[in-house]
Amino acid sequence: MSAGDRLQGAAYAAGWNLVRALPESFARNAFRYGADVAVRRGGPAVAQLRRNYARVVPAAGPVELDELVRAGVRSYARYWMETFRLPGMDHKEIYRRVDERFVGANLIDAALEQGRGVVLALPHTANFDVSGVWLVAHAGGFTTVAERLRPESVYQRFFAYRESLGFEIVPTSGGDRAPYRVLMERLKENRVVCLPADRDLSRRGIPVTFFGEPTRMPAGPARLAAVTGAPLLVVDNYFTDGPDEPGWGVRVHTTIHVHSRAEVNSATQRMADGFAADIAANPADWHMMQKLWLADLSDERREQLGASAGEPAEARESR
Repeated sequence: MSAGDRLQGAAYAAGWNLVRALPESFARNAFRYGADVAVRRGGPAVAQLRRNYARVVPAAGPVELDELVRAGVRSYARYWMETFRLPGMDHKEIYRRVDERFVGANLIDAALEQGRGVVLALPHTANFDVSGVWLVAHAGGFTTVAERLRPESVYQRFFAYRESLGFEIVPTSGGDRAPYRVLMERLKENRVVCLPADRDLSRRGIPVTFFGEPTRMPAGPARLAAVTGAPLLVVDNYFTDGPDEPGWGVRVHTTIHVHSRAEVNSATQRMADGFAADIAANPADWHMMQKLWLADLSDERREQLGASAGEPAEARESR
């Protein structure tokens, strides 16, 4: 392990221990201050967030974009603050507060009544771990995948953190079994599978149009639905700010039935359309600080993907 990896691992360990011990109001203000400092300093991630938001709110002028970027980085900082504190929070209270605002739980229940499981697809918005706490209490748990982070100590900490919340985590690589096989089994057992699904800039990604421009999103949600017969639902996570305490909102919508592999591309586009509507409603809670659209990639990167900046969304069912 390199010195940098050891330092990063130690920083995450300190975050979990220190932030959890701080008074909530102090931690919240400290993370908000850190977010504002990050925005003032700029940097590649903040600049990319601004470019991404410019697609979401194309009519926004420079001042409005400045305000949106600041709100977005504050939202992302809030996610990390809550992540560090979540293991020590009252999960029954979290369930109660989320349940008060939860819309679409009946769609999850109806899907499970059919006996084929359900696939929940979501973008990287707000705090999906909090929504996961609700889902564990409501449905008895769920299965998701996690990219193997570096250093390994950070990955293991995130793995243990999410398993402590009641999530079943399947690593995308280095596990005992192929993740796709595990997810298919869970659906056949009539269980819930949750998949973040707003970015897959690889040759496996499905071409979609997103806020009017081409990009790619993962094939996994629609393919799992096609193979198992499980319905695919879109999940919207967003932060709320009540008069007394911050809260969380969740909305489940857009039931997508995928009857064959031939429908995977069109189903993925419907999923992308659902994501776009939700993100447009609460853009600051979308924490996409990476390049997403093909137009932002270098010519060399697009060539590696076998794509062009103007790749049509309906392209290549044969992918």
